[in-house]
Amino acid sequence: MLPEHVKMLWDWAKEDLWEKPKELDEQKLEEMDETIRQAVELNQQVAISYYNDNERRNEIVTGKIRSYDIVTNELQMISENGEVYEIPLQPINDIDLTE
Repeated sequence: MLPEHVKMLWDWAKEDLWEKPKELDEQKLEEMDETIRQAVELNQQVAISYYNDNERRNEIVTGKIRSYDIVTNELQMISENGEVYEIPLQPINDIDLTE
């Protein structure tokens, strides 16, 4: 095989592992909104599942929500190890309280 063909096969196999973002219904969005409000109000820890577009897969981050920016539609979250994440609301699949 030619090196170009080998590269194309590797790229094709890599694309096979990509996940697609989930479509959420109105009820799920309302449920997530209520969970966000409760977590911020009570300073509770949450697990956020979101679609990482750069890696094309779903990821889960746990921590406490620091703030919600209405202008950019992003949650700022501090993970258990102190890292700060800025997660846009659109790719979020699920939010659960963990405490």
